[in-house]
Amino acid sequence: MEALQFQKNLLGMQENMMNFALMLTSNHDDAQDLMQDTTLKILDNQDRFMDNLNFAGWVFTVMHHVFINNYRKIVQGQMIINQQADLYNIEVEDTEGTFSPDARYRMIEMTQAIKKLSKNMKVPFSMYMSGYKYSEISERLNLPLGTVKSRIFFARQELQKELEESLLLDN
Repeated sequence: MEALQFQKNLLGMQENMMNFALMLTSNHDDAQDLMQDTTLKILDNQDRFMDNLNFAGWVFTVMHHVFINNYRKIVQGQMIINQQADLYNIEVEDTEGTFSPDARYRMIEMTQAIKKLSKNMKVPFSMYMSGYKYSEISERLNLPLGTVKSRIFFARQELQKELEESLLLDN
């Protein structure tokens, strides 16, 4: 794709990019920053785009990656390290059994809700929660990538609905 056409395509996606950025950040100013960072990243890496790829999909993937990287930077920046601490002999607390009763109850509820999922949704969702990427799940289960993504999406929806109902019943 020639540079001028590439830039026209990118400009034509600004509204969609903003909507996606708002969905990711839930804040207008942060969405503007994310959109700007993404646009710069895309323009810097224009030569990496292959004409046979879905342009919109590529742009949204880049935005998602920029969002995740920015989030990780923020989280790392919030970590406080005591410079006076003896880092060689760090005392590690025994965290076994330190969940509050409410937290334990919520974990039990979540586990039960996951068990109620159909096998078609439970297996991909469990693999995703275990850290597998969509493509890895697709390969291991011999399913199309879109099927894996939709099953995980529907599993999340079903779990959210189940847990909201459970929360309403508890109150």
